[in-house]
Amino acid sequence: MRFDELDLEDEILDGLYDMHFEEMTPVQEAAIPIILEGRDIIGCAQTGTGKTAAYTLPLLNRLLIEGNEDNVVKSLIIVPTRELAQQIDQQFQGFGYYLPISTTVVYGGGDGKGWDAQKRGMLMGSDVVIATPGRMIAHLQNSGIDLSHVECLILDEADRMLDMGFSDDIMKIVSYMPRERQTIMFSATLPPKIRELAKTILRDPAEVNIAISKPNEAIDQSAYVCYERQKLGIVRSMFAEPLPYKTIVFSSSKMKVKELAHILKRMKLNVAAMHSDLEQAQREEVMLDFKNGKVDILVATDIVARGIDIEDIGLVINYDVPHDPEDYIHRIGRTARAAATGAAVTFVNEEEQGKFHQIEKFIEKEIRKRELPEEVGSGPVYDPAVNNGRGFRGRGGSGTGRNRGSGGRGDGKRADGGHSGGGRGRGGKGRRAGRRGERSADGLPDAAVASSACSVDSRSGVAPADGSLVGTTQSEAPREGGARNEGNRGEDSRGSRDRRRRRRRRRGKGGEGEAPEKTAGGGSGGAEE
Repeated sequence: MRFDELDLEDEILDGLYDMHFEEMTPVQEAAIPIILEGRDIIGCAQTGTGKTAAYTLPLLNRLLIEGNEDNVVKSLIIVPTRELAQQIDQQFQGFGYYLPISTTVVYGGGDGKGWDAQKRGMLMGSDVVIATPGRMIAHLQNSGIDLSHVECLILDEADRMLDMGFSDDIMKIVSYMPRERQTIMFSATLPPKIRELAKTILRDPAEVNIAISKPNEAIDQSAYVCYERQKLGIVRSMFAEPLPYKTIVFSSSKMKVKELAHILKRMKLNVAAMHSDLEQAQREEVMLDFKNGKVDILVATDIVARGIDIEDIGLVINYDVPHDPEDYIHRIGRTARAAATGAAVTFVNEEEQGKFHQIEKFIEKEIRKRELPEEVGSGPVYDPAVNNGRGFRGRGGSGTGRNRGSGGRGDGKRADGGHSGGGRGRGGKGRRAGRRGERSADGLPDAAVASSACSVDSRSGVAPADGSLVGTTQSEAPREGGARNEGNRGEDSRGSRDRRRRRRRRRGKGGEGEAPEKTAGGGSGGAEE
């Protein structure tokens, strides 16, 4: 199904057109019409399927039609991490490029200026607030934020938030809102605790389930069964020659992340590390460089495993086995997004064989075991019934040597958010009817999609990394006064009118006139989480 078949405003279709998105993903096709009807919904889909765009587009449509004449907080999106909050804000900037919609990003840490910017943004009346639970509660208790006018509440990565212990925080935030609202919940899984939460805060919700808890079939999954001391040798072998696509190396330990990044840098590779010891500004710079292609290899803790959409990632390496099968799915879900293909390789030592076998059982698939590189020697036998993690406390070599691998703790710090967006949403529903019949039946032309070594289809659901369509992103948002950012929308908006006139749809006029020619190169785009 195409985006132009939906009942979306022209300004939104303009943004989709400029971002080369035409075809919807399955979760978007199932969820968007329901959300446009105003119904509550609980959606479940694997990572990388376009969940974020599934609620972003209908919310933008609603805000554009209704406006915000009272300058209040009209909608609230609650997410587990600041990284996901930033990502969602970028999607709003991209999809809403031609819309006068304001957003405020709210997350913890940083200095007093960040707090003040968040407070001003919400008090001035933000169309969309994107917030982590803890920081939002702090503002509700100390900043006098009014959520009594919220018409739409969205919980993204709901399972992750409950895993992180945010259940009580969510219920407290909900208590500040009116009962009459639309509530949207998206999750990668639907365990009993999620369904219980849904019963509490949703009203007669529709349910959308897309490939629950299964990795994308486009991901080539494999594993090296090895001793712990062999892992660094495998890494050296894999990167002996630069790879032609972006790569993420995951580890559960920030100390291992630092060690791996150091080794790869000594190999003259273009690598950066992402872990909790970095300040927020440093983390944002690393992510931007990775997205823009200035960094080829990102070595990271699980801080980027969920909800972060980065195009053209051809390989994910699990340096150690994730603690939870769901974490495995989220890690490898960073590659093969939308219509792309990709590979995921996991290093499995003796202690980790039991955990890895649980992953295989969870995904109902035996993962292919690779031959170890000749230079690292032979590894252990894969026998998870015996090597189940008991009694191996860091053994290496032939079962006699000590493990030299590093340990470490997880991630922690938080930082500030900010306010961005255009002016006030235009009010009135009458303006919609006057232009509804002006569109042509052909819709959006095919986009010429750039190819890569891993055959990536550019259906990411975010604006290009160069910011050409995004206006001012969160990191560039004004920190003083929370002022609305008009960006460079003036002339571009006027110029877009000509583009719209050339591609108006003629609904229901079959055969009248000639359809516009499609752009050479083909390739249809969708929007992705």
